[in-house]
Amino acid sequence: MRKMLAAVSRVLSGASQKPRHGFAMLPSLVSISRLKQSSHLGLPKCWDYSLKTRQASRVLVASRNFANDATFEIKKCDLHRLEEGPPVTTVLTREDGLKYYRMMQTVRRMELKADQLYKQKIIRGFCHLCDGQEACCVGLEAGINPTDHLITAYRAHGFTFTRGLSVREILAELTGRKGGCAKGKGGSMHMYAKNFYGGNGIVGAQVPLGAGIALACKYNGKDEVCLTLYGDGAANQGQIFEAYNMAALWKLPCIFICENNRYGMGTSVERAAASTDYYKRGDFIPGLRVDGMDILCVREATRFAAAYCRSGKGPILMELQTYRYHGHSMSDPGVSYRTREEIQEVRSKSDPIMLLKDRMVNSNLASVEELKEIDVEVRKEIEDAAQFATADPEPPLEELGYHIYSSDPPFEVRGANQWIKFKSVS
Repeated sequence: MRKMLAAVSRVLSGASQKPRHGFAMLPSLVSISRLKQSSHLGLPKCWDYSLKTRQASRVLVASRNFANDATFEIKKCDLHRLEEGPPVTTVLTREDGLKYYRMMQTVRRMELKADQLYKQKIIRGFCHLCDGQEACCVGLEAGINPTDHLITAYRAHGFTFTRGLSVREILAELTGRKGGCAKGKGGSMHMYAKNFYGGNGIVGAQVPLGAGIALACKYNGKDEVCLTLYGDGAANQGQIFEAYNMAALWKLPCIFICENNRYGMGTSVERAAASTDYYKRGDFIPGLRVDGMDILCVREATRFAAAYCRSGKGPILMELQTYRYHGHSMSDPGVSYRTREEIQEVRSKSDPIMLLKDRMVNSNLASVEELKEIDVEVRKEIEDAAQFATADPEPPLEELGYHIYSSDPPFEVRGANQWIKFKSVS
């Protein structure tokens, strides 16, 4: 180990003086070098050590030969009314692996920052966090096209990000600022993007809407599908079964997805449902049960389900077995109906980010140092977004009536009483 560190130190001393062997000086180190020359104060030793360590890791990463891809075995899905299901092996490229890792780490850090801002009373109202369930939102997105559609319930921050919005827009929406994705008027449960229809606050109400979006896809003759998500707590809603029926009758390209995180608010699935085989709930609709903590399993199952729908066979049902680390919402500590030991066991054995990281490192798709560098970059992105979300101004009161209608000329809207008027601008 000492010999390796000495060798890295020699490489660094050469790289910091003069670029050699293809290693260019990092912009941050160039800036600091200039700062040292123009200042008698220099820099703290801990900064110097940290920068040298980061440069050392980059030199090591640049000098390694990584594999371009690797093949992994994934858990076989349980099937309902299907003769065959998704493959039990899959190929992960280095490029995709790094992308998935960064996306999942971004969702995790974004949710932890939202937790912090909520406890500081900067975020108010409802707030449902999805840390622990990152393989669901990232894996589903990896299995569909950007032109496909997605609608979900109120645990929506991760999907909002994977559908293309920035962390800055999401956190600013959570804090109710003008720079938010819904101009600060939607909050945690009502965020939207292209081909993403929210964030819906009424339990189960988004499922018929998802069937309607799938109907539009079929009516317009587009080769698109709609992912319609709901939780295990909503799975007993009558409107869901009505949507199943219509989707099956009309052979709609709809993937009904139950995110089963084992608890509907504070009630375990065993106490809430006579049958916890949610993937069989469609009865006449084929279904599959998927390991929702494994991003590769989710990706392959989604590809399979999307291909099934695109072939004109009608809807299909997926159950993602996952787990949330936080409580149901920020008002729920999450430990009155489950033990801390249960949560810790899931974290230590099934964490989706840890599982992907171990696979990539053990298969020479990435190094620990490279992934740590991504972690640092993600944390900086989150901190910058949080700074914006707390400094950006709130929307003015006169904009309260804006964006009610999509294409009408401006007109007056009555406020809380008949003497208060707001202008409606599309």
